[in-house]
Amino acid sequence: MSIRIALDNPPEFYTNLDFIQGRIILGLNRPETIGNIVVKLEGDSRTALDLDDRGVAVNNYSNSHFPTDYRSETHKLLYLVKQVYPDAAASASPVGGMPGVMYPGQHEFPFKFKVPLNNICGNPTAMAALNGIGGIGGPSGSANFLGFAGFRTMDGSKQLMLQHVRATLPPSLTGFPRKAEIRYYIKVTIQRPGFFKENWRYQIGFKFLPIESPRPPITKQEAFARRPFTFDPRTPEVIKKRTSFFGFQNNTKAQEEELIPPSLEMSARLPYPSILTCNQPIPLRLVAKKLSPSKEQVYLTSLEIALLGFTHIRVFDSRNTEATRWVVASANNLAIPVGDPNDAVDTETVLPDRFWAERPLPNTVAPSFTTCNLSRHYEIELRITLTWGKPIKGGKATAPYPKQLSLPLKLSKVDIYSGITPPPELVQAAAGRPQPPPLPPRASTAPGAPHDPLYPPQLAPGEVPRYDDAPPSYDEAMAQQLTGPQERPAYSGVTAENDPSTMPPEKSGLH
Repeated sequence: MSIRIALDNPPEFYTNLDFIQGRIILGLNRPETIGNIVVKLEGDSRTALDLDDRGVAVNNYSNSHFPTDYRSETHKLLYLVKQVYPDAAASASPVGGMPGVMYPGQHEFPFKFKVPLNNICGNPTAMAALNGIGGIGGPSGSANFLGFAGFRTMDGSKQLMLQHVRATLPPSLTGFPRKAEIRYYIKVTIQRPGFFKENWRYQIGFKFLPIESPRPPITKQEAFARRPFTFDPRTPEVIKKRTSFFGFQNNTKAQEEELIPPSLEMSARLPYPSILTCNQPIPLRLVAKKLSPSKEQVYLTSLEIALLGFTHIRVFDSRNTEATRWVVASANNLAIPVGDPNDAVDTETVLPDRFWAERPLPNTVAPSFTTCNLSRHYEIELRITLTWGKPIKGGKATAPYPKQLSLPLKLSKVDIYSGITPPPELVQAAAGRPQPPPLPPRASTAPGAPHDPLYPPQLAPGEVPRYDDAPPSYDEAMAQQLTGPQERPAYSGVTAENDPSTMPPEKSGLH
């Protein structure tokens, strides 16, 4: 026996509104009795935190507080079910729920899913419809004691006990062993009737990257982080030695100008709102503003630009934050003039951007996201080194001695978008949702008048209304009419989506 899931033309990663389709390939070397074959499209967001003897989450262990237990929380972000055997036509027949015999050979069963926009765990209607709350019933319509027509589904009651955030499906995420992960996968279950026969199961993972939210309009405003600084003044003895080769000359004006140390304001600027894009360079500007009438030259000697990612992990009422750092650009041993000594006070100089303008973000950087028990936000950290006095090769510098300053700058409110543009219809719908058309004039309600379907008659006292399924939300209705975008950036995200999970077994938060 062999089971394989073959996807049709799989991309590097899937996104919202994509169709995920393929075939379940079952190879048999002897006849087998098969009850049904079910394919599931699932996505999980799992978190876990170590607890000390006081029940407090610990990250940096010490002798006094060492983890003695852990707590975990799992959210079922995505859960779609398809029964591929028996198919709909066979299930509708009088013997549709009966097991069937498959003979040796290779059998193929096609399946097709469409990835929705939002997570499902925050939808109480969807959760209540699953086995364990909504009663018995299922795709085949012939339920039995096993649940949905002979196969088990997730118990939605557990999800209803958790705190949820209704949001776009988050990206795949790993790299935090025993702490957090977001995984998406396709799972197939082949039911084999009989008390001593195990069901056959197989699954494969896939990478997921969400489409962007509609971007705000472009403005001329900028977000910035700035820091003024002044070099320490040189001593008069050093200046006296520089005024003349033969001795001190009485040049008071020149001496006063050399006594004024350089004073500048460095600022890092991003377009506002500060939005970066996966696998694209940072639209950063470095600007130097002259603050004093000094005639001395300042040089940029080193620069480092780093992206800081903060992953916020929540398990019930316990929280922790994991920091990740990516160096986007780094340059040393520079000698770039910052402005001109003859510039007037308040003159601004834009530094050359050749060190970062062509360097995209690492393709392991996921977009910002928020989901029920995990979220991610970003900051940009810069470290700029400036010298008063030009350094030269060999570690030497112009006389008398260069003075050096290292300045940190941080831009704290930065969002990263995936770079996958949503369909234009979805953007237009989000900008201004169309109102439903007005109802036509009401027909006569006199006794014996024909029934108007737009205006149902009032219920009589004690009459129970007919049950109808809840209509889909506006976003879901729009998503049913759209397909996924075609252009996609390069993205790694998860390095091995089919590796075993590193998370501990699920455990109730009440322990």
